[in-house]
Amino acid sequence: MVTRSSKPGSISNLVLGADHRLRPLVCALLYAALAFWLLSADFVLGPILERAANALHLRDLSPGAVAFSEAASLAAALLLTWMFARYEHRRVDSYGLPVCEAFGALYWEGIGIGVVNAGAVALGMIALGGITIHGLSLHGAGILWGALAWLGACTLVGVAEEMLFRGYLLQTLWKSLGFWPAAVLISAWFAADHYFFKEGENVWDVITLVSLGLWACYSVLRTGTLWLAVGYHVSFDYMQLFVIGTKNGSVEPVNHLLNASFQGPAWVTGGVLGTEASFLMYPSIALLFLYTRWRFSQSQEVKQR
Repeated sequence: MVTRSSKPGSISNLVLGADHRLRPLVCALLYAALAFWLLSADFVLGPILERAANALHLRDLSPGAVAFSEAASLAAALLLTWMFARYEHRRVDSYGLPVCEAFGALYWEGIGIGVVNAGAVALGMIALGGITIHGLSLHGAGILWGALAWLGACTLVGVAEEMLFRGYLLQTLWKSLGFWPAAVLISAWFAADHYFFKEGENVWDVITLVSLGLWACYSVLRTGTLWLAVGYHVSFDYMQLFVIGTKNGSVEPVNHLLNASFQGPAWVTGGVLGTEASFLMYPSIALLFLYTRWRFSQSQEVKQR
């Protein structure tokens, strides 16, 4: 006897595959919904984290505040990935961040790329009169402690955000929609998360964020892992927040290295959004794509572990 749910075109067939398990697209949508629900300022973790941060006096754009927030994001990403990995009978690290390659050669190559990228943009801003360096804002042991604190915070940013946006979600959407549609959707979500929840965002920074999101996805297509993108994410943010000290969302980072002033048009300086919103980012991102295509000539599937 044929039931209604087994007829072609039924809702059940849209949700379940021939193996009677959830289709990849459904899993991806559930993951995205749960991630938003967990991390939204109005739902589960948001109010709790806000109260905890206030109790710990973690305010402003400081290493402690950033590390606290990103540790929560990493915990949420790990929890969600673990849940879906259990359902799919796979390892948690099989979605682009294999533990055996953690902080290995690709990660350090990404670190180098991020330093060169952010450094080149900063030098361009100096050449165009957008930055004037007046010396150091930290001295003595303060430099060491500031450097280590921001390194820890930015490492959490890189691992947490790449895992949350381009770990399980990228692999699952890739399986159901194809690589580029998945990359575009995830990059749009990544940019929207910044646009709607960070003060001072504008269309120029959205273009940068979408482009960098697409590059991070492309790096997975080319290398087979997210570790190159993680390294880039860590060092680019480190250069912005600690070394250069540009504003991020209208807020100046605490304990940054250089004592610099920013003047001139926003298309050079990035305005209240700092380096990433400068128009100088656009040619540098184009070079990122070209370098990745040249450096990793063969597309790779993420290794199934």
